[in-house]
Amino acid sequence: MTGGTNERARWLEQLRWQVEMGADEAIAEAPVNRLAPMPQAAPAPSPAPAAQLDQAAQCRTLEEIFAALDAMADFRLRRTATHTVHADGHPNARVMLIGEAPGRDEDLRGKPFVGRSGQLLDRMLAAIGLSRQAEDPEKAVLISNVVFWRPPGNRKPTEAEVNHCAPWIARTIEIVDPAIIVCLGATPARVLTGSTQGITRLRGNWLDYPLNGRAVPLLPTLHPAYLLRQPLQKRLAWRDFLSLKLRLAETGK
Repeated sequence: MTGGTNERARWLEQLRWQVEMGADEAIAEAPVNRLAPMPQAAPAPSPAPAAQLDQAAQCRTLEEIFAALDAMADFRLRRTATHTVHADGHPNARVMLIGEAPGRDEDLRGKPFVGRSGQLLDRMLAAIGLSRQAEDPEKAVLISNVVFWRPPGNRKPTEAEVNHCAPWIARTIEIVDPAIIVCLGATPARVLTGSTQGITRLRGNWLDYPLNGRAVPLLPTLHPAYLLRQPLQKRLAWRDFLSLKLRLAETGK
């Protein structure tokens, strides 16, 4: 019995490890021949950031950006993801919210912030009169992330993965041309502002994002996923959203 118990514990530990690494499907879509020789030619590496910048600059619409991102079959995160998760909301919204990366729910549905943290975000936005479903750009938002594919196991994106995606989120912001940007968490705040301060110190402080010859007000705040883990911090996020509401009333494009 002892040997059987140990064996069961060993297999359970391996299963937990696989789930943490992102292996959350029991089977693949097609059979895999594990005895076949490994291919000799590896996929071509993703373009360097400079090349990514050139490719992104050629896009004129959000649809073109989405198509270009979804075609990056050689990028490692793209190969392990179910969907490319680019943006959701009104393309001409005054407010653009940017998070870190998709989670499992977002990867399955192909839209950002649709899981528990997204539902909390929607309620927070509704409390100040904003919605991703609004048809009026004055009351609408557009939501995206700095990384467009789910990292396996919902791990934090690597610096290389963030750098790969940085030109594309920058080009997305240029096309949307929002009146206000909200960074949800430390990663988008660092990518867009260069600040290395922790989000708990940075949140609530209005910063500037240079865009098309003007300074766009940028507000770092706490990520909804953090608020689900630390409910007492919702009061800080509420202060930030009230500040956003006031700034919207004062800001014109």
